[in-house]
Amino acid sequence: MASKKSDDRKIILIVGGGGYGGVLAHELSAKLDASLYSLVVVNPRPYYIHYVAAARFSASSVGNIEDRALVSYDRLFVNGNGTLVQGKVTSIHESEKGRGGHVELDNGETLPYDTLILAPGSKWPGPLGYPDDDAGLRSQLKEWRSKFAAAKEIAVVGGGAVGIELSGELRDAFPSKKIYLVHAESQLLNAAYPDKFRSYIATKVTKHNIELILGDKLEVPSEGTVGVQTKNGRSLPNVDLVVPAFGPQPNTAFISTLDPSILTSRGLVKVNPTLEVQNHPGVFALGDVLDLPEQKQLGKNGWQTPVVAANLLSFLAGQPLKKLYKSPAEMIVIPVTKTDGASYFGILWGIMLGGWVTSLIKGDLIIGMYRKKFGHAS
Repeated sequence: MASKKSDDRKIILIVGGGGYGGVLAHELSAKLDASLYSLVVVNPRPYYIHYVAAARFSASSVGNIEDRALVSYDRLFVNGNGTLVQGKVTSIHESEKGRGGHVELDNGETLPYDTLILAPGSKWPGPLGYPDDDAGLRSQLKEWRSKFAAAKEIAVVGGGAVGIELSGELRDAFPSKKIYLVHAESQLLNAAYPDKFRSYIATKVTKHNIELILGDKLEVPSEGTVGVQTKNGRSLPNVDLVVPAFGPQPNTAFISTLDPSILTSRGLVKVNPTLEVQNHPGVFALGDVLDLPEQKQLGKNGWQTPVVAANLLSFLAGQPLKKLYKSPAEMIVIPVTKTDGASYFGILWGIMLGGWVTSLIKGDLIIGMYRKKFGHAS
């Protein structure tokens, strides 16, 4: 049986307390009238993981960065205006389209909603694929740090932003260790960025004695394997650690219980320009699970959360949804070691900036900024 509402307040249920759902919850808690609305956030972990810093604190324990990058939820709600439920949503049950429903958690508990916001995020492979429990996460950190330290030669697979950053962090941690970065495309990143920037970031990588293997693939071998061969036949006889850093998978399997047709073959959620889920009034989605032709980046929350906030309140008031989402220009800031890197801003003629500005922008990996977004001092 679904749990029933205890009063007449409209329940806003957010699934996911990450850089989109958590930020939205904090902003809403400051604005909502607690006598009219009940704000509930469901998240499997006891804190927000600031993934922008993950490559650095996964590679090394220097500075104990995770102590600040794992941001507790004790100040998530302004003036306590909200409720956090730790758990994982396994299914969604809609009463009628546009009439609310309830979700079921992995412990059997059910939570009702009048409007539902889906922000479950994605699951990464390898060292960034953190378990949900704190003990498991810290155990995994220790395990991967030990693997990095013990390895003679390392091959990082995936030349997107995460693979590039992880390679740079490993170079900082192990200045003399042989490191390869393997990427399936002929240039780093992908075609969302101009060739000139993709070439530029490659020069930053090779400058730090990280060898690029482009236009090739490498399977992750079984534990303990020494010596690997790429798909194109390149032999790397001394590589004893292969690290997957390719694209994450959206955490959306449970959303198929609402309606399998709203998910693409890649598991992304189909939405209207209002960020309302297609054919499901009052259900919204945001973050890197959206089926939109844009790069999946934390920085887009500044464009998406205002759209969802405005439209969910319009829905609850029985008014038309008027605020539309328009993807911003693509921008990316990629550190390569702590003091170098490259940035691209897709405005005007396409602005590229080098190591000094990149290290200035991401000096603390914007940990302080996001701690504030969750109610903490920087």
